[in-house]
Amino acid sequence: MRFPPRSASAGGSGKSDYTPCGVPERTNAQEEKRRRLLDAAVRVFARKGYHAARIGDIAEEAGVAYGLLYHYFSSKEEVLRSVFRDTWRALIQTIKNVEEGDDSPPEQLRKVAEILLRSWRRDPDLVRVLVLEVTRSSLLAGEMDEVVASFAEIQAIVERGQADGSIRADLDARLASYVFYGAIDELLTGWVLGRLPDSDDDVERAERTVVEIVTGGLAPEHAGAPA
Repeated sequence: MRFPPRSASAGGSGKSDYTPCGVPERTNAQEEKRRRLLDAAVRVFARKGYHAARIGDIAEEAGVAYGLLYHYFSSKEEVLRSVFRDTWRALIQTIKNVEEGDDSPPEQLRKVAEILLRSWRRDPDLVRVLVLEVTRSSLLAGEMDEVVASFAEIQAIVERGQADGSIRADLDARLASYVFYGAIDELLTGWVLGRLPDSDDDVERAERTVVEIVTGGLAPEHAGAPA
């Protein structure tokens, strides 16, 4: 999934709340209502699928008048785009908060994995929508700048580890960031599609596995081994 939580902590690394830049300020009441509409949209899209969902379904789920939704969003596609952008911008800020902490780069990668994987237990509807309706469809083709930015933040953690010697320096940091995220993406997809068990214990086991495989392979003692 190209997904993050709408709100998440990073083991005390900092807040993950985010206000998009370049957007006119809204009153608290307006922002609360917009958030309420987006939360309702996530539930409807997760339950019915994007294509089967109607604007009226979202308004009914949110408990507001049908026409009110058009004061905030011009179309159903814009609703989905807003879910995607808000979620990914929050994820980027969360990863930045982790990166700016005092933990070692390998520990920071562990925290990023924890945030992403545990989002399935925290907000399964959101993960389902991002996996099925956004990143594996053509609905938002060309709207992936936020995804690329999240990879860049992970790459920065890898590069800092290479600089301080905690991560092997003979690997391409950009490719390593894609491999790291790709492993997490496949686990989330497996849970969404029901192909993998997803109890709390299973999620914790997945977290340990991906961190051990990925960060273990990044360890400097493996430098020079066949890639």
